[in-house]
Amino acid sequence: MTPAELSRTVRHALCRAVADDALPGPVPDRVVIERPGPGGSGDYATGVALRLAGPAGRPPREVAEILRGRVEAAPGAAGAIARVEITGPGFLNFTLADDSRDRLRADLVRAVQRDGARYGHGTALAAAAPARFAPAAETRAELWTRTAVALLRTQGADADIVPGAAETLRPAPAPAGDHLARLGPDALRWALLRPAAHDRPYTGPDLLVQRESNPLFRVRYAHARARALARGAADLGITPGYERGEETHTGLLTALGDHPAVLEAAARLRAPDRLARHLEQTAETFLRFQETARPLPLGDEKPSAAHRSRLALAAAAGAVLAGGLSLLGIDAPEHL
Repeated sequence: MTPAELSRTVRHALCRAVADDALPGPVPDRVVIERPGPGGSGDYATGVALRLAGPAGRPPREVAEILRGRVEAAPGAAGAIARVEITGPGFLNFTLADDSRDRLRADLVRAVQRDGARYGHGTALAAAAPARFAPAAETRAELWTRTAVALLRTQGADADIVPGAAETLRPAPAPAGDHLARLGPDALRWALLRPAAHDRPYTGPDLLVQRESNPLFRVRYAHARARALARGAADLGITPGYERGEETHTGLLTALGDHPAVLEAAARLRAPDRLARHLEQTAETFLRFQETARPLPLGDEKPSAAHRSRLALAAAAGAVLAGGLSLLGIDAPEHL
């Protein structure tokens, strides 16, 4: 069961609760499904019960109890959801059945293989009001605004920069100086987009250091390593393909699965820094994976289904890193 399918299942449970007069309407158009937060459990969670508690005039945990039984009884839930729990003030937490989780992982890798660098693009904000931003003169504000427009467009939003528009983005300004000449475009963009809007950006020489202590280098190096593995696989005649039942490598799969939600949040909140931080996390997870999982066979070792699955994961990570860097306007090198 994918997050989208789970969202529809919870919404169906809400419709049943309203039809049974257990909860008042109206039913929200969309139920947000996220990774469990601190204190949560399972694979996914939703805080929809907290949102409905006020209109229902009931404690959030009571609303969550009403929904839990109806989610468990929803069509298709029995074979896909192993457990529904309530944590904290009223969060619903979902643990997927093993077969459902396995299918989800395979579908995830196939989705990245299919969409490539456009993985995570969608129509989540297609129905939102047009986003019109005023042009910015300050260096960081101008870059932040252009990147926010690009992110909004990945989610189907009508977004543009228009003179006289009401919405303005004003992140903390960049330090004075000729940063482009000293840092170059890639390091400058990372310096201005990686910190949160309220944080003063750092534009020191460490941004140019070609070592893993430099987060920008780690992200670009991870992409280059993914491409190198793809070239190695081609030389050995191995076709990557993720197969159900193979090793899970949960950390990397989680980072890849979170990418669409990160893109949507970065667009909705006009926050390119969220995407940059996610690329850091994805790169770090991928680098640990490729060091321990050995995607390519060694010596006389025969290529196996496990190698094909690992190579498919590596290719998926490379696609996510390439797509994210492109949205930030940063080059994703083939060799580094």
